[in-house]
Amino acid sequence: MAHPLPQQTTRTPVQLAAMVVSAVFLIVGIAGFIPGLTTEYDGMTFAGHESTAMLLGVFHVSILHNIVHLLFGVAGLAMARTAAGAGAFLVGGGVIYLVLWVYGLVIDHNSAANFVPVNTADNWLHLLLGLGMLALGLALGRRRMAVSDAKI
Repeated sequence: MAHPLPQQTTRTPVQLAAMVVSAVFLIVGIAGFIPGLTTEYDGMTFAGHESTAMLLGVFHVSILHNIVHLLFGVAGLAMARTAAGAGAFLVGGGVIYLVLWVYGLVIDHNSAANFVPVNTADNWLHLLLGLGMLALGLALGRRRMAVSDAKI
């Protein structure tokens, strides 16, 4: 009779980091739909700079913006099931957020190009998220590789 392969019971640091970051995205995505946490809730639109909703009164949000956060969180949790996936989520997500930061800097916030929508606070947050996710993915990914190389 064949024995099942043992299940991985411990998570690597890169997996834990990806899970925490993903959980934060899920919390932010949900919070964007909660009146009170989101000011001007009645002014929320599906997409576009016309949305007047502001998460915590600071970050410009729309239904699309909240959905993006939720999808990012779900994708991160799915990818965090493996160390390689977790590293890819953190590094890839970091690059995506740095691209969003640049995009937010170059577009006119009052134009149709601002379809997510973003404001100056979002831009700063995207920069910090991008750098933080990239740093976590690279540092903890290298650590994972060093540990696995030491076991060989």
